[in-house]
Amino acid sequence: MELKLPIGARIRHYRRRHGNRSLAAVAGLCEVSERYLSMIENGKRTPSPKLLTRIAAELDVPVAALLSDEPPPKDPISLTTSPDVARALLGHTPTRARPVAGPTKLRDRVEDAWRIWQTSPERFSEIERVLPALIEDVEQSIRAHRGSSDSVARRDLLRVAADLYGLLRSYCRRSGRLDLSLMVADRALRAAEDADDPIRIAAAHWNLGHCLLSQVGGAQEAEEVARVAIKGLGVPGESQDAAAMKGALELVRVVAEAKNNKWWDARQRLQTAAPLGKRVGDSNTMWTVFGPTNIHLHALSIEMLAGESAEGLRLADEVDISRLPSRERQFTFTLELARCYDLRRDDAAVFVHLLDLEELSGEDMARSAPAVDMVAGLLHRVRPTYRRQVSKLAERIGIV
Repeated sequence: MELKLPIGARIRHYRRRHGNRSLAAVAGLCEVSERYLSMIENGKRTPSPKLLTRIAAELDVPVAALLSDEPPPKDPISLTTSPDVARALLGHTPTRARPVAGPTKLRDRVEDAWRIWQTSPERFSEIERVLPALIEDVEQSIRAHRGSSDSVARRDLLRVAADLYGLLRSYCRRSGRLDLSLMVADRALRAAEDADDPIRIAAAHWNLGHCLLSQVGGAQEAEEVARVAIKGLGVPGESQDAAAMKGALELVRVVAEAKNNKWWDARQRLQTAAPLGKRVGDSNTMWTVFGPTNIHLHALSIEMLAGESAEGLRLADEVDISRLPSRERQFTFTLELARCYDLRRDDAAVFVHLLDLEELSGEDMARSAPAVDMVAGLLHRVRPTYRRQVSKLAERIGIV
């Protein structure tokens, strides 16, 4: 049985669904503070009937929709890249006359987009509403400043572009368009190089490495890309950001070695990354989420890939994923944990962690081949005691 959402959660659902409007905008139109509306959405305050009517009017839904016991209707999940995003990336959108946005405003919008991507349980739906216009505005500003004498503004815009293309690399890869993912990874590298920004150049190589890891037979190339990028960052002892990027790139090499079944090499390379993780802590330099917790997550992944489920589960007990600033990485950890239990055919534990995955992000779960495979496997072998619950989960993520 599906959980019934309280009023606050319903308000948040319809606010995001209907234009992904900001808290501040809706609160202002309803004549309450942003903080008060946030408290309502988080269940800490109950709106008066009069305020509820105003909120419903602003969200363009009947009051009954905010009070109903029935689950709100779900938007259909698209399991591929949004056509609007693809068209914007390929330059197939009609040219619109609008002012050229400056680097500061675009920087804020890109950082907001990254926050959505790393923290929202509905990150695909939300990011697809903001990316097309953001891509168009960033590329319009880059074109407008191409021959500009304002070198500072141009460099700032190139940095913004590199960060946006890094996000798009992750989005396109996760939404099944590896071709577009490689294209934007290359754009990120070109923008970072044009900006002459060593940290962003390293981040662009990290992005490219992850693209290659997603390609069949691409692990060796990914390892080479990361190795060269680490060398380009220079000797140890520099900035925290450089240390974090070196650590993140070392983890690309770890994954590449694990994909090539070089288990001991991968384990030893983790030891190389450990001092860097200790130095920077659980940081999020260039949205890489590098740090000790992420290193532990990779250790778990190695053991899962090597079939050492007992060691993987032991390592999992040492990880506190609440310290990870990225919901995506929390999802990855829980997925690897479920896969360790799946190797042991501990179906009850697999099911519990699949429910955790759904709670973290149903959208990610529907797009995750390993998660979908585990649900399908449970459907075929699960005991009658909880077959109904597994069937319901399969229905919710759209595989039956």
